[in-house]
Amino acid sequence: MVMAELVIVPVGLGESLSRSVAAVLREVQDSGISYLLTPMGTILEGTWDEVLAVVDRCFRRAEQLSPRISLSLKVDARAGDASRLASKIAAVQEHLPTPARTILDG
Repeated sequence: MVMAELVIVPVGLGESLSRSVAAVLREVQDSGISYLLTPMGTILEGTWDEVLAVVDRCFRRAEQLSPRISLSLKVDARAGDASRLASKIAAVQEHLPTPARTILDG
């Protein structure tokens, strides 16, 4: 299973990026892959091929929005099938005296 943090930004579209980020995020939503939107990027979870296919779809969509794109991809690969979107956070929380605020808290 692969967990990847994707940050992709069409450059030169003004100060606010929410509209272009939403357009790119639709590619993630349409893919059916597990994901978590955060203020600084999107966490994708699936097989290597699934995740890279979604990254490619996002890049192609960003290309339609701007001639310049900034993309950052951080990957954590681990054998197994289990989802780790919440379990990685829970594992760290076990070692804290009080729970840390996370994006999963809403």
